[in-house]
Amino acid sequence: MAIFSSLTGLPNIDNRSTSETITDTGDTRLGRLFDGRKGDNDNENGIIELPHGRDAIAGRAVLARTADKSIDTQYYMWHQDTVGRLLVFELIKAADRGVRVRVLVDDMYGSDGQDTWLAMDVHPNIEVRLFAPYSRRQPKYLQFLTRFKDVNARMHTKTFTADNQATIVGGRNIGSEYFDADPKLAFADNDVLAVGPVVQQVSAEFNDYWNGDYAYPVATLLSPATDSDLESLRNEADPLYANPDTKRYTDGVKEGSLAKSLRDGTARFEWGSGTIVRDSWRKRDQSYEGWEDDLLISQLRPHITAAKDDVIMISPYFVPGQEDVDMFCKLSQDGVKVRILTNSLASNDVAAVHAGYSKHREDLLRCGVELYELDEHLRTDERRAFAWLPGLAKSSLHAKTMIFDKQKMFVGSFNFDQRSLYLNTEIGIVFEQQDIAGRATEKFDANIEDVAFKVELITAENGKETLRWHSIEDGKPITYDKEPNVGAGTRVAVWFMRLLPIDWLL
Repeated sequence: MAIFSSLTGLPNIDNRSTSETITDTGDTRLGRLFDGRKGDNDNENGIIELPHGRDAIAGRAVLARTADKSIDTQYYMWHQDTVGRLLVFELIKAADRGVRVRVLVDDMYGSDGQDTWLAMDVHPNIEVRLFAPYSRRQPKYLQFLTRFKDVNARMHTKTFTADNQATIVGGRNIGSEYFDADPKLAFADNDVLAVGPVVQQVSAEFNDYWNGDYAYPVATLLSPATDSDLESLRNEADPLYANPDTKRYTDGVKEGSLAKSLRDGTARFEWGSGTIVRDSWRKRDQSYEGWEDDLLISQLRPHITAAKDDVIMISPYFVPGQEDVDMFCKLSQDGVKVRILTNSLASNDVAAVHAGYSKHREDLLRCGVELYELDEHLRTDERRAFAWLPGLAKSSLHAKTMIFDKQKMFVGSFNFDQRSLYLNTEIGIVFEQQDIAGRATEKFDANIEDVAFKVELITAENGKETLRWHSIEDGKPITYDKEPNVGAGTRVAVWFMRLLPIDWLL
């Protein structure tokens, strides 16, 4: 690490402390609360799906307020907005009770909250680390040239674990737009709250990252903060809670049915087998023996290929490689109904991603895969919303979910694109639970044609193939023969980007 540090401008962390999960937590409040819910399900996992933003923040807040010994949390992005600050203050209050808090944040946007992390790190019960940090001694843009491999591969993993007894895993970053707290923008997303054996798997994953080579104590990167900085941060809490908009939001969260049921121990878990699938923090080093086995996709692919009847995949960014196209095509040709929902060009916030995806549309359609693209016109003009992804009337698709044979689901941070496949680190949970998977499939079936274009490949008599986008507007079917709801300039830009060899970055 010393040689690495001298080359990158990063500090030497050879003497950094290590720490492990606190495992003696059976007699904590969470341990007693969830142990009483298990019954005969000791070897199974209890799952509560969290598609609603306010339930998702309620779950995190209740875990933080109930934790007695430890909170371990890691996120790609943690905004310093209403939700971001509310959760910061929950962690500080937990630490004030004596709870050990470990926070690991990717440094892609770390500078946005570095004063907060430094102030929190002063607390004797809180430690903050930044994953794959940028050197503060060199311009950030320069490091894209000198350290491209290091700064290009990010920690996209997202977990929140309390007392090694309960964990929340899913697609949400920490920010108001992910939790129905931003009136102008909302991302439709999905998390799960889990208890059972998968919690220990998440804790092991967190330890691995926390003690890995890319987790830098924040105070080694920047001038350490002082007690007065922590006190200044604390003093920001009362004005935030007193803000009328914040109070309306927090009152709504506290009065929600999930928050109440978690507090009083009546929350209804669905039980079934399951496992965590995740990338190693060593993912960027694709030279050691067995590195492919450490990839999330290597652990997830068998669940996909084992499907016998039906596969539904929801991925906001979808850039498959040829191996993935072949996998989906084989499933389809073997009689499995394969349906994929992703963003349309109009709703995608990264045009280059759409360029990478559009290269494979024809091949997928030829072999029978059904493709759906979020209908931006319906979303913004007619204000229709996914009943199964709440909030989409004012948002963009951000959930990463798969459903297999109405029996099994995947929920996590993993987009099915080349960046999630081979660059960023990801995590998710695969669980067998017929009630949850069955309901999700039914909701997809009932709503998909109202909120997304169905893409079709038409072959003319002369053999020429063209794409069509089918939708329903004002109760009437409508068909487009070009990418809907975008101008000619955007279409030309995407056509040009398709020529560039950049799929591995997308």
